[in-house]
Amino acid sequence: MRNLAKDPVCGMFVEESEHALKTEVKGTTYYFCAKTCLDTFTKPEVELRKLKIYAVLSFTLGIPALIFSMTNILPEAIPKNFFLFLLVTPVQFIAGYSFYRGTFHAIKSHSANMDTLIAIGTSAAWGYSTAVTFVPAFFINDVYFDTAALIIAFITTGKLLEHYVKGKASDAIRKLLDLQPKMATVIRNDEEIEIPVEEVQIKDVILIKPGAKIPVDGTIIEGHSTVDESMITGESIPVEKIVNNEVIGATINKTGAITIKAIKVGADTTLSKIVKLVEEAQTAQAPIERFADQVASYFVPIVITVSLSVFFGWFYFAGATFNHAFISLIAVLIVACPCALGLATPAAIVVGTGKGAQNGILIKGGEYLEKAYKIRTVIFDKTGTLTEGHPSVTDIVPIGDLSKNELVSLSASTEKNSEHPLAEAILEYAKTHNILYKKAKTFETIPGSGVRAVVDGRNLLLGNRRLMTREKVDIQNIDDKLSVLEHEGKTIIIMAIDGKSAGFLAIADILKLSSKEAIQDLTKMGVETIMLTGDNQRTAQAIAHQVGIDKVIANVLPEDKAMIVKDLQSEGKIVAMVGDGINDAPALAQSDVGIAIGSGTDIAVEAAGMVLIKNDLTDVPTGIKLSQSTMNKIKQNLFWAFFYNVALIPIAASGLLNPILAAVAMTLSSITVITNSLTLKRFNPKNWKGKLSQQKRKEDKIREVDNKKMAIDPICKMTVDESSSAGTSTYNDKTYYFCNPMCKNTFDKNPEQYV
Repeated sequence: MRNLAKDPVCGMFVEESEHALKTEVKGTTYYFCAKTCLDTFTKPEVELRKLKIYAVLSFTLGIPALIFSMTNILPEAIPKNFFLFLLVTPVQFIAGYSFYRGTFHAIKSHSANMDTLIAIGTSAAWGYSTAVTFVPAFFINDVYFDTAALIIAFITTGKLLEHYVKGKASDAIRKLLDLQPKMATVIRNDEEIEIPVEEVQIKDVILIKPGAKIPVDGTIIEGHSTVDESMITGESIPVEKIVNNEVIGATINKTGAITIKAIKVGADTTLSKIVKLVEEAQTAQAPIERFADQVASYFVPIVITVSLSVFFGWFYFAGATFNHAFISLIAVLIVACPCALGLATPAAIVVGTGKGAQNGILIKGGEYLEKAYKIRTVIFDKTGTLTEGHPSVTDIVPIGDLSKNELVSLSASTEKNSEHPLAEAILEYAKTHNILYKKAKTFETIPGSGVRAVVDGRNLLLGNRRLMTREKVDIQNIDDKLSVLEHEGKTIIIMAIDGKSAGFLAIADILKLSSKEAIQDLTKMGVETIMLTGDNQRTAQAIAHQVGIDKVIANVLPEDKAMIVKDLQSEGKIVAMVGDGINDAPALAQSDVGIAIGSGTDIAVEAAGMVLIKNDLTDVPTGIKLSQSTMNKIKQNLFWAFFYNVALIPIAASGLLNPILAAVAMTLSSITVITNSLTLKRFNPKNWKGKLSQQKRKEDKIREVDNKKMAIDPICKMTVDESSSAGTSTYNDKTYYFCNPMCKNTFDKNPEQYV
C-alpha cells in the first residue's frame, strides 16, 4: 500500500517516495506534487514574482491578439494568422508552462485537476490555430489564438490574486521568536556574565533589571517587582512578583530589579511552546479543497472521451471529412474549456475580499471566506479584544468632606514616585482632567500592598484591603461598596488619611463600545459565543455579564487556548477565534478562521486569517455574513459554468457549433460568472445587521443612580451628575455632560469623534 501525503500548497495527494519533491522544516517532511508548489512553499516571493510576470505577459499579448482577431486593421503585407501565432505562442508556452507541468504531475498521480482542463483546452485552440496558419489549404481559416491567450491570462490572474493575499506562517513564527531577548545576564562565580540566551542552563541565576525582558522561565530568588505578562496571560494589569513567584520568559520586568533561577530553557519555555503551537496549527490546516478541482477529476476524462468519440463518430461512422470531424472535436474541447469554471471561485472571492476591505475587514485569502460562512462558534479573548486593553480609573468615591478632585489629587501626589501600572492610571487620569497634584515629602513602596507618603503634613496610605488591615484602618463603612465594585472585576485602591479611610478609586479595563452589539448580532444569527481568557474568573464573569456572553473559560494559558479550540473542532464545530495578543496566536492559528484586532500585536495579525482594521467587533458578524453572500455567489457561478458546458457540449458534438461560436459561448459563460460576482458589490451590512441604533446606544449611557439623573462623560466615560456637571455642550440636538472643563474643551474641538 502506497503512503500518500498532502501537498501543503495545492492540496493534491502525492506518494511519499524517495524521488518525490520534498522539503523538511523543523523535523517535519512536506511533499509536493510539482516544483511550483515546492517553490511557493519555500520561496513564496519568487513564485509571486513569476505569477506577476506571467499575468502581465498574458494580457499584454492576449488583448492585442483579441483586437487583431476581430478586426482587419493589420496591413495586408502582414499575414494576420502568422502575426497572431507570434503574439500568442509565448503566452501558450511561457505563461502556460505551469499548466503543462501541473498536468504532467497530475497524470503521474493518476488524477486530473484544473490544470489538465486548461492545458487541454488552450492546447487544442492553439494547436488547431497553428495548423490553420501553416496548412491553410487543408483547414478552414478561422483561428482561436486569442481564446488560448486570454484563458491563460484570466486563470493566471486568479492564481496571482489568491497567492498575493495569503499570509505565511513563517512571518508569525519569525516575529514570535523575535520576542525573546538575545542575551541574558547570568551570575556565575559571583560575576555578572552576559551570554546568549541559548546558552542559559537550568538553575542558572539571572539578573533582570527594570524595563528588561525576562529571558527564560524562572523563579524569583531575590527582589520584588511588577511584571507585564499581558502577551502571555492576557491580563492587562501587570502582576506583583515577590520571592518564590514564577516569571515567564519574554515578559517585561517593569519596576524593580529581580534575580531569578532558571527553571525552563530552550524548547521548554512558555514562548517556545507558543511558537510550536502556532507552527503546528498553521501547517496542520490543509488548504481548501477546490470544488472545481474535484469536479475536474471526473470532468476531464469525460470531455476527452466525448471529444474523441465525436471525432471518430463523424470520421469513421458518419463518413464526414477529416476537417469536419476535427472541427467538431475542437468545438467540444473549446466549449468545455473551464475558463468560467476556473473563474467561478476566484472571481467571487476577489469581489468579496474587496468588499471586506471596504468595510474594514482584511481577508487574507479565499479559503477564509469559504470557511467563515459555516462558523457556528465564536471565541473571544477578553483583554484588548472585548475590552480596551489598559487600566483606567472608572469610579472615584470620596468619604466625608473630601471632593472627587481632592481625592484624585492626593492619590496622584502619593503615587507620583511609583512606577506601578495602577499608579500610572491614576496619574493619567489626573493629567487628562487637569487636576493638580503635589510632590510627596516622603515616599515608601510596600510590596504587594501599596504605598505610603507624606503630603502637606498628612500621612497618606494608598493601597489594597491587605494594607488597610495591616495598618488597622477601619473600612467597614465602605465594605459593601467595595464588594460591589470588586464583584464587577474592578481593582480597588483605598485612600487613608492620618489613619482614617478617606475614599477609594476603582480601576479596570473598560469595555469596548462595540462589544455588546457584536455579541447581540451573533446571538441573533444563532452563533454560540465563548470568552476565553487568561484573566481571573471573577473579572471574566463580570465582563461576560456586561456583553451577554454565557460561557466563560478563565485562567487559561496559551497552550490551553489552542487545545480548547481543538476540542470544539473535534465536536464537529467550525470555530472562529477573535484575539489581539501574542497569547492568542496559537488559538488564532488553530481555529478554522482566526480573526485579529487591527490594533493588536503583529503576531496575532500574522496568525489570523481575517483582520478587523477598524477594531470594531461588529465587523465579526459582518465578516460571517459577507462569507455567506460570497459562497452563494460561488455556487451560482458554478451552476452557470456547468450550465454552459453541459448544455453546449451535445450541440458541439452534433457538429452544429463551430469553434468560433464555441469560443463565443465560452466567453459568454465567463462574462456571466464575472458579472454575477460583481453583484457582491451591493453587499451592505446595514441591510442585515440587527444593529442597535445610535440613539439607543446614547440612551444606554444614561442611568439613574441614587435618584439622580446621571450621564456618561463622552470623553473620559466618567459618571456625571447632570445637576452638578462641570459643563454641557449641545450637538445634533443632544446635550452632553462633562466632569470637568478639560473634557468639555476636548469635545467641542471635534464632537463628531465622540458621539
